[in-house]
Amino acid sequence: MTFNDIFKSSFLENVTQFSAVDTLIGMLFALVIGLFIFVVYKKTFNGVMYSSGFALTLVGLSLVTTLVIMAVTSNVVLSLGMVGALSIVRFRAAIKEPIEIVYLFWSIAAGIVIGAGMIPLAVIGSAIIGVILILFANRKMHENPYILIINCEDEKAEDAATEMAGRSVKRFLVKSKTVSSGGIELTAEVRLKDAATAFVNGIQDIEGVDYVTLVSYNGEYMS
Repeated sequence: MTFNDIFKSSFLENVTQFSAVDTLIGMLFALVIGLFIFVVYKKTFNGVMYSSGFALTLVGLSLVTTLVIMAVTSNVVLSLGMVGALSIVRFRAAIKEPIEIVYLFWSIAAGIVIGAGMIPLAVIGSAIIGVILILFANRKMHENPYILIINCEDEKAEDAATEMAGRSVKRFLVKSKTVSSGGIELTAEVRLKDAATAFVNGIQDIEGVDYVTLVSYNGEYMS
């Protein structure tokens, strides 16, 4: 068949060349795998704020991708039009966590594979990916990093506070130091001993220390 024959063929006849049963089966598997991705994302989420909208997007993305691939594989003319239509679409959504990119590609890949008719590959591949993500996400970190912020009136209070903090934690590493007319602000990365945070109260009781703040730090933001 030449390109001439393709474009001369009836568009409506080609569109009707699909099976309703196969479509329902494909969409059903896309929904099941999309829900599986949704559950894995919910269980492995370790970010700052869980987004239910993004989680539902993963389900919808697998369904939409499956539908598009089914349409593209069933009709050559439609596939050319679909490429042209999708080429002008631009998506601008902020990715809050790097792991979200994995879930987006996972949903799209599952939809593509199911739409192409390779349902066993989609099921087995999704099961393997889900197990790996859950296993790695549930690994316990023995030394969670924290950021310790100490505001002191003078250098004497700073020395006493840093000495107490150094004795109370496994690791004490100064990240920044700000000196102004209002006092000294010290920011340090610390690793706690057995998740004990009582030393913060002791630092606050030191004369000349205005306030002490201890916040969790995941390496991507600091507050």
